[in-house]
Amino acid sequence: MSRIAILQPNYLPWKGVFDMINRVDIFVFLDNVQYTKHDWRNRNYIKTPNGKQLIVVPVKNNSIKQLIKDVMVSDKVNWQRKHYNSFIANYSKAPYFKDFKWMLEDFYVKQQWVYLSELNIYTTRVICEVLGIKKTEFVKASELEIQNADKNLRLINIIKALGGKEYLSGPAAKDYLDLELFAKNEIKVEFMNYKYPVYPQLYGNFLHEVTVLDVIFNCGKNAKNYIFLE
Repeated sequence: MSRIAILQPNYLPWKGVFDMINRVDIFVFLDNVQYTKHDWRNRNYIKTPNGKQLIVVPVKNNSIKQLIKDVMVSDKVNWQRKHYNSFIANYSKAPYFKDFKWMLEDFYVKQQWVYLSELNIYTTRVICEVLGIKKTEFVKASELEIQNADKNLRLINIIKALGGKEYLSGPAAKDYLDLELFAKNEIKVEFMNYKYPVYPQLYGNFLHEVTVLDVIFNCGKNAKNYIFLE
């Protein structure tokens, strides 16, 4: 009985996304829905001595009218170098930064990104490897060629196409999921319960709402102990 989660590809997501990925058999990158501005697709937070700081991947101006998979990053600014330098400036004193600095080199120095979704999917999968997530299969929704304007039917058809019987969702989806429709299609729905312990973190008061790289740089191989609680 396959358990499936479906989520848009996000930029260096917070730890809750990786907790979700670790709990399912198949994780679907929902890359064939419309891109939304000022959302997690192209931004996330890091922690600095002055609190959390937003880092944003600039995208080309026509992106708001495109599907996520078609959104191209802007080539007008050297954002990769800026993000690399931001991590160096704010995490170089973290206990395990040197052990995992290679990720920054991979993400920002060795690669030259054209499409936002390719950046997000690649970095998410690398981070999964670092966290020891091995059993989960990854699928792009665009490869399934399922189109439906209704949010619920789109999800249901993706789950059915993959032979799923259980759907794991974030708690925010409680506002729009039609649970009766899922039940009629014999799909069990479960919701994440995001409650995580604090961990040793730089710079004062603890913040949960930052990229997962924060816990990796601060806790190293023990990072998973603060993410995977089952």
